[in-house]
Amino acid sequence: MSIFTDVNKVSRAPDNRRVIRIGVFIPTDCQLLDAAGVDIFGSMSYEYLSVLSDLMPKVVIDSAPSVQIHYIGSVQPGEKIPMTSNQSVVATNHYSDPEVAPGRLDIVYVPGPDPSADFPEGALEWLSKQAATDGVDILSVCSGIFLCGAAGLLKGKNICGPRGMQDALKQKGYAPAAMRGHELRWIQDGNFWSSGGVTNGNDLVAAYCRATPKYFPGPLVELICEQLEVGDRPQEYTREMGLAKHIGELIAASGSATA
Repeated sequence: MSIFTDVNKVSRAPDNRRVIRIGVFIPTDCQLLDAAGVDIFGSMSYEYLSVLSDLMPKVVIDSAPSVQIHYIGSVQPGEKIPMTSNQSVVATNHYSDPEVAPGRLDIVYVPGPDPSADFPEGALEWLSKQAATDGVDILSVCSGIFLCGAAGLLKGKNICGPRGMQDALKQKGYAPAAMRGHELRWIQDGNFWSSGGVTNGNDLVAAYCRATPKYFPGPLVELICEQLEVGDRPQEYTREMGLAKHIGELIAASGSATA
């Protein structure tokens, strides 16, 4: 049996340290790489580090918080939630479960679904109530911004979202205060954090952990980010997207005259 079996499924901390409860919210489907950022949280946990006790000094393990991760969907516990690249994740909870009701989670992590999907009304209401609950932080990755917008979370907020989808976001009429996705990898506005496309979710989680010492001690964050090779990109993009250029090159290479 793998040493990672059931790591972060329940708290394994032997003392009274704080348990951070994280809900990965996927009511329809999501991009696999978007969801992967949650592993940064898991890698900073007592549960993860304690199974690597031969590699980590005791002081590192003792400094780590306990982290419990739920995978929350519109399917029943034990059923699969689809992801890209022929992958899936097993739901631990339906969003109606009392275990993940507003007030029971500390962080709701929203990886990007198909942005054209129709989201269940009950799921949108659940997310809206989570965002309105004191002490709950919402982290939106990539096209997760569309799910958050449908739940009414973007009104009056400074947001990111994928660089290539800024116009689509405007057309949705979610009424944010400002859209910064064309220039920033991530941004915080109160308890709402949002990132640009896909692996910018890693930058977002690293920034969140650095900004939240009540959960994650600063030296632990830097140690784990260094080990995982994340969190070292600047918040601001350093170059423009090359979408038009790359499409033009593909058209030229194919000999097609169709844009």
